[in-house]
Amino acid sequence: METLSPNIFTNDMKGTIAFYEILGFKKTMSVPEEGDELVWAMMVTGSVTMMFQTFESLAEELPEISRNNGGSLLLYINVKDITVFFDKIKDKVTVLKGLEKTFYGATEFSILDNNNYVLTFAEHE
Repeated sequence: METLSPNIFTNDMKGTIAFYEILGFKKTMSVPEEGDELVWAMMVTGSVTMMFQTFESLAEELPEISRNNGGSLLLYINVKDITVFFDKIKDKVTVLKGLEKTFYGATEFSILDNNNYVLTFAEHE
């Protein structure tokens, strides 16, 4: 195995792209390539790749996919300069847990994305 790129389902593709742009992600690919009604998009920042897809686009092909936002999923993302990153986004997102030092030596904070997924950002010393 080499990489993991989560494909997150959304009911609001425009809102999702806008939210992840706040975090520094850039859209690199989409289906269709242009237009307002995207059904899939890939966004990248640094070496982190996230894909987003509408529930409807896979409803017939994979009906097993949950049709609820959020769920029992936490995405753990390593970053550098976590304090600077936190200060940059804290007033633009829903912060669930502010900056704190963990027992295992990481500095972390957690936010909620626009689809109710929890994102935890961490910097390890």
